[in-house]
Amino acid sequence: MTGTGDCGGETIRGPTYAALDLGTNNCRLLVARPTPDGFKVVDAFSRIVRLGEGLAKTGRLNDAAVRRTVDALRVCARKMRRRSVIRARNVATEACRRAENCDAFLTRVRNETGIDLEIISTNEEARLALAGCLPLMEGPERHGFVFDIGGGSTELIWINLDKVNGDARSGIQGTLSLPVGVVNLAERFGGDRIGHELYETMIEDVAARLAVFERTHDIARKVAAGEVQMLGTSGTVTTLASVNQGLARYDRNLIDGAYLGREDAAAINERLADMNYDERASVPCIGPERADLVVAGAAILDAIWRTWPVSRLRVADRGLREGILLSLMASARPRGAAVN
Repeated sequence: MTGTGDCGGETIRGPTYAALDLGTNNCRLLVARPTPDGFKVVDAFSRIVRLGEGLAKTGRLNDAAVRRTVDALRVCARKMRRRSVIRARNVATEACRRAENCDAFLTRVRNETGIDLEIISTNEEARLALAGCLPLMEGPERHGFVFDIGGGSTELIWINLDKVNGDARSGIQGTLSLPVGVVNLAERFGGDRIGHELYETMIEDVAARLAVFERTHDIARKVAAGEVQMLGTSGTVTTLASVNQGLARYDRNLIDGAYLGREDAAAINERLADMNYDERASVPCIGPERADLVVAGAAILDAIWRTWPVSRLRVADRGLREGILLSLMASARPRGAAVN
């Protein structure tokens, strides 16, 4: 099992690894040491930077977004130095894949923080995310559907769980990267009061993009037969799960691995779409940083659920960074060697 809690007063010996994930909306870091059943997190960082703000309109990373992101990356660099990280993988995703001025951004990051960012493909992003959250797919269903709603894109992964054998890649039957995420969808439709009619338009817009994936893999028929388990790894699903549980503040221990029912989520989503920005900002576990984005994420989730109506999904507060850490540690460990 992958350990993902803080080590507190526990002393864990061994080399230290780091995984940095720079997305369209967030900058996240995990620092961890190997354990016999996975790893133990010794430091972490997460900040909403909105690197992709305005990117859909201009094709460029704007100056304010770059400054926010570089400031966050400086914090990450300090944490990695302080923890004596021996090996790190620092990845960037959709915003950097799309921005025409990304080379200049990467150079500035390297010069000002010492961090070399690697822009990974959508297939590599999907593979790593799946590796990080695969332990949560433990139901009896033979097929798995995993999605990650990001800031600038949404990654979909279709898996034959019978074929998973040690490496998550062995079970992947298909992937799709939709160029739609919470940031660019919110910029198109707005982040204040959406209302029922416009919310339905958002869902239909996303659902139309899912049709080809459905035709290719015939997923809905397997859903109807009860053969599919669904897992979501994103701020959208962790936020909605927190609202559904009525949490006063976010608690990862209550959310990672929890289940969220389709009907419960749909009711929450409708209420959020009918609220204005200030009303959503006052909801615990949403707050001002997510209040203008959460409805866009809810629309993407509803589009997925209407296309593939699994009764419930499992919520993962893990994914890309955990997949990176596991792969780093596995590649550094001699075959057959034990973890000390």
